[in-house]
Amino acid sequence: MSLYSALYAGASGLNAQSTAMAGVADNITNINTIGYKGVSTEFRTLVTSGSTKSQYSAGGVAAAPQALISKQGLIQASSSQTDLAIDGAGFFVVRSGTSADSPVAFTRAGAFKPDVMGFLRNTSGYYLQGWKLDASGNFTDTGINSLQAVRASDLTGSASATSRLQLRANLQSDAPVLAGTYTAGDMATGTATPQFQRSFDIYDAQGSAHRISMGFVKTAPNEWQAEIFAVPATDVTAADGLLASGTVKFNPDGSLDMAGSTAAFFADLTPTWTNGAGSQPIDLQLGSDGKLDGLIQFSGASAVISSGVDGGLAGNLASIEVDEKGVVSAIFDDGTSRKVFQLPVATFLNPDGLTRLNGNAFGLSNASGAVAINPPGALGSGMISSSSLEGSNVDLAQEFTNMIRFQRAYSASSKIVTTVDDMLQELSNLKR
Repeated sequence: MSLYSALYAGASGLNAQSTAMAGVADNITNINTIGYKGVSTEFRTLVTSGSTKSQYSAGGVAAAPQALISKQGLIQASSSQTDLAIDGAGFFVVRSGTSADSPVAFTRAGAFKPDVMGFLRNTSGYYLQGWKLDASGNFTDTGINSLQAVRASDLTGSASATSRLQLRANLQSDAPVLAGTYTAGDMATGTATPQFQRSFDIYDAQGSAHRISMGFVKTAPNEWQAEIFAVPATDVTAADGLLASGTVKFNPDGSLDMAGSTAAFFADLTPTWTNGAGSQPIDLQLGSDGKLDGLIQFSGASAVISSGVDGGLAGNLASIEVDEKGVVSAIFDDGTSRKVFQLPVATFLNPDGLTRLNGNAFGLSNASGAVAINPPGALGSGMISSSSLEGSNVDLAQEFTNMIRFQRAYSASSKIVTTVDDMLQELSNLKR
């Protein structure tokens, strides 16, 4: 009969409002939880098939909680360089352990700190994952299975071979032309004295320093002969220590004339060390064709404008920095830095369909769709903000308003139950 359907409808109202109040309770208690995503409870009607033109059978109501995972919280400044936030769409990829077979999860809670082993872990115990970079700062595999737990402390005490040598210098345009003949290797053997010379300390794969010199002599207007040689020559297997030589020409405006210069002199330098240590090709950054960004020729005295060499023996880890592109760099106490990891950002077709996990993390589900993992900023993924944290996306004022709404609705549903009970009691009294 309709009275019983009204009783069941009242009970469904109590259950639905209780569920809604549970969502409010979760939202309010997590108002200060980093990266927390609130729940908005909506309602849907329940309809029975017992209604007719002369009678109505109540169906009631059911709660339909909706996760607000795609709604971004306010990004706030933090004092820790390893506190991270994603400005835009996407999630950090994390694991519950440091091994590659640990379950993968996704989170916006970026309060990462180094643990006792040096791994970056957030307050829920999830380990941040990234692609490890090679000595040149590159990575090749972008799959989820190639991700590793981010740990910059592994580099303490390690070494890397020099891979880049940059020089910007002026060669004096009115310098006298070298008297006599010049043969490649004369500067390395000491037969000819360089009119301009600059020495660099470069490093092998074991962290040992080796000195090389770059010398120049002017042999014609706008034309110089250049050599790169080891000092002492016994450091390398090349004859007389000569590593590279060739002609360097300049345009009438003082810019570098690459077309007229010897291409081999500007090619990568790969020394073979006599101590048996490994090396890798050294990118010589000596300027661009027709530009003033490397070797130039003007009337001022020959001098170095700027230079730089990478590689060497890493010192003790001083700090960790993360740029907006997700590149994690280790900063050492000797002032050097090394790019060590590339952080990915995971995106989904329907992030609101993700499954909630303990510790403010999320897992894949049929409703979320497949995961896409890319560097920050690629294919709609957000950028990474270091020294920042994303706050809860809960509106406290709205939650208190909802609390009043749901409490009143719960009270009203309880009145349905008590009223139907009174009516059924009256029906029972008809027997008397």
